Amino acid sequence: MTEDLVNVERIDVSTNPAGGCVEIWTLNRPDRLNALNRATHKELIQACDKAESDDSVRVIVITGARSAQEDERPKPKAFAAGADISEFSGQGSDDVRPFFENNAWEKVWNLTKPTIAMIDGYALGGGTELALSCDIRIASEDSNFGQPEINLGLIPGGGGTQRLTNLVGYGISMEMILTGEMIPASRALEIGLVNSVYPPTELREEVIALASRIAQKSPYTVKVAKRTIRSSLDLPLTQGILAERSEFVALFDTEDSSIGVEAFLSKKKPKWKGR
Repeated sequence: MTEDLVNVERIDVSTNPAGGCVEIWTLNRPDRLNALNRATHKELIQACDKAESDDSVRVIVITGARSAQEDERPKPKAFAAGADISEFSGQGSDDVRPFFENNAWEKVWNLTKPTIAMIDGYALGGGTELALSCDIRIASEDSNFGQPEINLGLIPGGGGTQRLTNLVGYGISMEMILTGEMIPASRALEIGLVNSVYPPTELREEVIALASRIAQKSPYTVKVAKRTIRSSLDLPLTQGILAERSEFVALFDTEDSSIGVEAFLSKKKPKWKGR
């Protein structure tokens, strides 16, 4: 029986409407440092489709499995140590184009539900790009990041040149991509590549706590908020302000806005309807 390359774990959360959960997707190729091969991309795409159509899924956390190997030289920890380079051997542009036109990086990026990358260990190349495809990135102190494609005579192909630049700025993005060098979690935090850094023993607890807080908000309003924030990456400021105003005003016609206002005024916890 073939083992899943993406393991899905559901953690029930106290939500309104009831029955909400946080899903944790674990990349399961620890023997290859969770390198992203075509099969992993396919399973991630399938997980995205299932989660998108499942109203109980409120937040998605993506992480990497750790090897259970206990010999003298155990495998290092990894979120995802890039693409599986063995699949590039002998490939031309016509061979790789179909894959890169239908990949998991864009599928994760286009999810309407909030996503959190939980990074413990190496996040390199396509691994960094997968983290960049998430809305929030939380790392352990043992994590390292990099876009080393330049060392293969390539450039990032999973959105790295664009999303990294949007996140950390032109100069830092240039330095990381043109040198191909890794940076530690402390530097990643300093430049805004990650939101927070925790000791490895505290990482999962902190990420689940954050995901649970988000999951307890109105699922419809969270979706609108993500959509509106995302528009700031594509729209000039003046147009973005107009888009925000339109989304804000429209929320006054939803049940959840009335529930939220009344709960605030009566000093009660809101019981969202999700609409």
